[in-house]
Amino acid sequence: MKSLRYWLAVVLMSLSTLGFAQSDVEKSEVQKVSVAAVPSEAQKSFATMKSLAGEWEGPVTVADAPEMSGSKMHASLRVTSRGNALVHEFQEAGTPLDATKYDHPVTMLYVDGDQLTLVHYCDAGNRPRMTGKMSSDGKSVEFEFKDISGNTDYHMHHSVFTIIDANHHTEDWTFMMKDKPIHAHFDLHRTN
Repeated sequence: MKSLRYWLAVVLMSLSTLGFAQSDVEKSEVQKVSVAAVPSEAQKSFATMKSLAGEWEGPVTVADAPEMSGSKMHASLRVTSRGNALVHEFQEAGTPLDATKYDHPVTMLYVDGDQLTLVHYCDAGNRPRMTGKMSSDGKSVEFEFKDISGNTDYHMHHSVFTIIDANHHTEDWTFMMKDKPIHAHFDLHRTN
């Protein structure tokens, strides 16, 4: 009888120890999930950029080159790669998708580690890379030049996306022509 009570006590203590250990493991897993659920600044900025997915049109203003001002531009932003990338395509509104005759730059945005990264596949034949940060008010994301592959004389150097509301945003792009910056302002309204 004593041995039965002894083994029963050992089994009960083992089960209670296992229960406490399992409870600690479960708590640890819950803590890991809650820590992982807090988005980084880059992820918050990317979520803001992804909210622009859709079709947009509006005029461009180029103060340094008035002859380029007034054209109506079309921007298409599309979330792809299971939500891990945003494709941004620009072209003059009403022109066919013919990259041999018309400008049609493509920009890819994605989170790379702790950075929101933009790679602009430019009609100038190069690929500037920029890193972005959201403003403190959460209404704009500004991209600063990081590096470039290809020709460095003519390249996109800076951009700012500002959200006015769900159906209106602006894009400001700075293009470097040798050492001279050319600034273009796009006032875009959602078309779909």
